[in-house]
Amino acid sequence: MAQSGQNSGEGYGLLAPTLVVMGAGLAAPLLLLAITSLKNQSGLTFADGWTLAQYGEALGRASYRMLFMRSVAISAAVTLVTVALAYPMAYFVAFHARRKFIWLVALTIPFWTSYLLRVFAWKIILGFNGVINSGLIRLHLIDQPLAFLLYNPFAVVVTLAHAWAAFAILPIYVSLEKIDRSLLEAASDLGDGAVRRFLRVTLPLSMPGVIGASILIFVPTTGDFVTPELVGGTKGTMIANLIEVQFNGIGNWPLGAALSLVSMAMVAVIAGLFVASVRAAAQRIR
Repeated sequence: MAQSGQNSGEGYGLLAPTLVVMGAGLAAPLLLLAITSLKNQSGLTFADGWTLAQYGEALGRASYRMLFMRSVAISAAVTLVTVALAYPMAYFVAFHARRKFIWLVALTIPFWTSYLLRVFAWKIILGFNGVINSGLIRLHLIDQPLAFLLYNPFAVVVTLAHAWAAFAILPIYVSLEKIDRSLLEAASDLGDGAVRRFLRVTLPLSMPGVIGASILIFVPTTGDFVTPELVGGTKGTMIANLIEVQFNGIGNWPLGAALSLVSMAMVAVIAGLFVASVRAAAQRIR
């Protein structure tokens, strides 16, 4: 018993630095955000007293709800597109590539550059006089530049999907790499073809990677404000852009804090429902 208690104490000692960093870097800002959201504000300064009025406005205003639903829809589209493109690449590297390390390094090369530079690059590519429009005009496939390529949700989805592609490929690759190849051989021996073997063995066993990649993409992209600001235009504005305006433009910090916490809570609920539904679907496939 004494040895067990000593080991437990050593374990907590090893965890202590991490817990302190997490508390200082995550819990403390959230606590300050919660306190700020309950403050009264008079002009640009805090007033005495506490109020829940900001939460009532954040939840009750139709424009805010619409903006949040748009953010969820855009992030869901980004997640779907990114995972759909990342899965075949991860599958190829896991099952068919010979020099896997070189492939993995090659897949991360675009992410060695600044995030902002990549966003600006997509702005140039999708622009009215950008690479795509100029190329199509020179090939005489169109007479006028395509206006729908930029400053709309489409541009936001394309840019974010590229920005987060590696974060989807890597967790899916890890899940595929861990699959016992003897299970696939057994499925083949039992008469399963390539498609049935994939649906019954490979896909269910790789679901942890798919779920991890989806959450890793959906949660942060819902709160992205740089990409919508640069390539989204008015139609591609997301909830994070509104929060940024409340803090830096209008100076209404309590409302900005309330919008932030409400958005985080709703994203957490959606993510939890997604994980539960995917796990249930995977069980049915099995």
